[in-house]
Amino acid sequence: MPPVEEKQNPRSIGELVAGISERFSRLIRDEIELAKVQAAAKAQKLGVGAGLLAAAGVLALYAFGILLLAAVWGIANALPLWLSALIVGFVLLLICAILALVGIKSIKKSNEYVVDPKSGLINDIEAAKKGLATDE
Repeated sequence: MPPVEEKQNPRSIGELVAGISERFSRLIRDEIELAKVQAAAKAQKLGVGAGLLAAAGVLALYAFGILLLAAVWGIANALPLWLSALIVGFVLLLICAILALVGIKSIKKSNEYVVDPKSGLINDIEAAKKGLATDE
């Protein structure tokens, strides 16, 4: 077996630690830069999606108005125009009232749930203290 040649300038522990910390810092900076690029791409896609949803909502509002007008004219074939418009308006008000009542009920129901993060944190701290006390 031939003798193993040793390096002329072995690196010191300080140099090794410095190299590791420099590589770790570069890795962290690169990960942060990657996260920024990914967040920008996601924000761009979200913006486009939100714009398309807003356009769809506006067009749906116009379509709903046209459908209501068609309902008024359809009923006007059997009744006078003013009465058919009154019927369609009343039905819309009835739907609005039902939706409002359901919304109010939902809001009242949400008041049953109390958001209290302070007590949750206190419980977590107490559990951690108990866990540390039993380890000793």
